Amino acid sequence: MHVPHHPAFPKAPRLPAASLPLALAIPLLLTACGQKPGEAGHGMMMPPTEVSIVTVTPKEVPIEFEYVGQIAGSREVEVRSRVSGLIEKRLFTEGNRIKAGQALYQIDPAPFAAQLAAAEADEAMAKARLAQAERDLTRLKPLIEAKATSQKEADDATSAVDIAKAALKAAEARRTAAKLDMDHAVVTAPMDGVIGKTLKEQGSLVSAQGDSLLATMAQTNPAHVQFGVAEAEQGRVQQELASGELKLADKGFNVKVLLSNGSVYRETGHLDFSDYKADPATGTYAARASLANPDGKLAPGQFVRVLLMGASRPAALVVPQRSVLEGPTGKYVYVVGKGKDGNPAAEPRPVVVGDWVRLDGEVKNGWVIKQGLKAGDQVIVDGVARIFMPGTPVKPVAAGAQSAPPAPAAKS
Repeated sequence: MHVPHHPAFPKAPRLPAASLPLALAIPLLLTACGQKPGEAGHGMMMPPTEVSIVTVTPKEVPIEFEYVGQIAGSREVEVRSRVSGLIEKRLFTEGNRIKAGQALYQIDPAPFAAQLAAAEADEAMAKARLAQAERDLTRLKPLIEAKATSQKEADDATSAVDIAKAALKAAEARRTAAKLDMDHAVVTAPMDGVIGKTLKEQGSLVSAQGDSLLATMAQTNPAHVQFGVAEAEQGRVQQELASGELKLADKGFNVKVLLSNGSVYRETGHLDFSDYKADPATGTYAARASLANPDGKLAPGQFVRVLLMGASRPAALVVPQRSVLEGPTGKYVYVVGKGKDGNPAAEPRPVVVGDWVRLDGEVKNGWVIKQGLKAGDQVIVDGVARIFMPGTPVKPVAAGAQSAPPAPAAKS
């Protein structure tokens, strides 16, 4: 009898030449025993293949979205000089953690010290001139009251005091500016963070108006992880959220990071930014998450895999990953159906898979089935290798259960 070839299965392999004598001997043996080939006899029929099954039941399963991301500092700043001069000394080690206000560079302070001294002298002179003008006005007041001096002389004395006060304010401003320049001769860290490679060394000339960039710093606690969501996926997720196929937790997405060695970073972060527009160059929506990074294990520029958690499918049909097979026409599973004799038999069923999910533990080991199965179907999980063609008789056993051992043969 010719068995039609099912498109989801490869053709049965031909028996090697060495096996032909045994194959031919079986019908002869049955004939010698008075039986026709295929006729049921006492213990001669092959027993049904034992398989383990799971019954498909709708249930809520958590869904993860995975993307490629890159670590960045939560703040990144440039260390620049506010004054012009020669770098006298570098006061930090490249790549180290730095505290806010820590001294990083010493610019030659001698010119600024001289400017400060001159400004202080001008201020002292302005104070002296103001004091003299006030004394002159004090001496003239009795004469002004007695109308013993001209009005012009009185006005000149009053104006001299006002001019001296203005000159003192200008001198004080020059002294303050000189003091600031003196203070800025020591370049300090603007924040806590990690400092990079120095761009200027001892003896280099820096200009406050030109090339004043000395180094860069990044604040890595918390750290940011930046990634992009494809435009098509963004639209699909929003559509499924609107239809109820997908449900999001009240707190939104939580974020886990997978490092390059496959380990999961211990801190859980949160999504703190999602762009409202797509990048026209890449067709992706920019997104960003923030994670605590107290020990600096996440370094700016590091590539990681980003897991967004917090979504779930409320009524998903899920089967173990190993039960889903790949055929020439796509994915399929075996379900327990009925053979021609009405007994359980293996029946192939094409399926369309959706999300890859975690059934138990830390490993993703389940498929969400979008099409092809319904609640109550019994899917064969283990024992598929012993099913050689559709309709093979099977003995279904619940996954994890063991069938009873066969009874011992009676002694004759």
